[in-house]
Amino acid sequence: MRNPLSDKITTIKPSGIRKFFDLVLEMKDVISLGVGEPDFDTPWHIREEGIYSLEKGRTFYTSNSGLKELKVEISNYLKRKQNLDYNPSDEVLVTVGGSEAIDLAFRAMLNPDDEVLIPQPSYVSYFPCAILAGAKPVIINLKVENNFKLTAKEVLENITDKTKMLVLPFPNNPTGAIMNKKDLEEIAKVVIEKDLFVLSDEIYSELTYSGKHTSIAEIEGMQERTILINGFSKSYAMTGWRLGYACGSKEIISQMTKIHQFAIMCAPTTSQYAAVEALKNGDEDVEMMRNSYNQRRRFLVDAFKRMNLSCFEPFGAFYVFPCIKEFGLTSEEFATKFLQEEKVALIPGTAFGDCGEGFLRISYAYSLDTLKIAMERLERFIKKLRS
Repeated sequence: MRNPLSDKITTIKPSGIRKFFDLVLEMKDVISLGVGEPDFDTPWHIREEGIYSLEKGRTFYTSNSGLKELKVEISNYLKRKQNLDYNPSDEVLVTVGGSEAIDLAFRAMLNPDDEVLIPQPSYVSYFPCAILAGAKPVIINLKVENNFKLTAKEVLENITDKTKMLVLPFPNNPTGAIMNKKDLEEIAKVVIEKDLFVLSDEIYSELTYSGKHTSIAEIEGMQERTILINGFSKSYAMTGWRLGYACGSKEIISQMTKIHQFAIMCAPTTSQYAAVEALKNGDEDVEMMRNSYNQRRRFLVDAFKRMNLSCFEPFGAFYVFPCIKEFGLTSEEFATKFLQEEKVALIPGTAFGDCGEGFLRISYAYSLDTLKIAMERLERFIKKLRS
């Protein structure tokens, strides 16, 4: 029998997050700080709108690009938050989570052998989605001494005549790093000079703890060069609703919609009605959750200082990325040993790229009580390693 599998797909490694998470499922009484999922329930008024849509029999397909009311609210949201103008009729596409939007953008914009600059450590989907689109991922290793920010110099050093797109994953998963307006302006100069496009993944835009989130699309000359990706999973605690969106030029969004049309048809109708309510009346919910995450963030940063464990202070998302190089263990060895001995699950930094070696990702999308117990166990564990 001939090989039933695609050569391309067999070369792609499974997600390092899921690989480690599978170990957790085999153990009892484990505290897991590994999954980037809010511990809050979706706010009731948002759930209620979803329930109401079902009660009213709104179980039909929406248009391929999404419910008109939702696209209008997305456009309104980006206008008031980032002062960006997107035409809801042809510059906004509603997707099945932000991850589908990333995949669609790559497939719609990249030709075989085009190069995509991907800063790492970063979300696990960029690299395989670039491969599946036939493009060549070019990795830029982010450095802790730069606060895990991407610099214009690093972008320039990695550009070739085949470079077409830059992925901008900020606020960053797993490091929690953010980029301010000045940082983005320097990047924008290079992007415009070298005639590149940007995929800006802003799924954690509402979870910024130091000033206001800035999108690179806000910078002059960049909106037409940027595909802005966002969604509802993190900000509104709507992970299971599977809803995201992409905004960009009509030319690009129309081709992304075409792929979406053939592969997906449309995002879940119930989720779209709930998302309209989230955008209209969810600002207070977002602020409450952000304040809670910020409290947890400060608790972890202080806990690491007490343990004398090196950790860059994050200002976005809900992750910390402590350094464990002093212990002479790989990230996977440390995480595995910690799980076995103390029953706390963390994610090895290498799940987010090779340059994540020597680091761990810890999610603080968990209750403060849970984090306190986990930190007590971590402190006990590293004391043993240091003795």
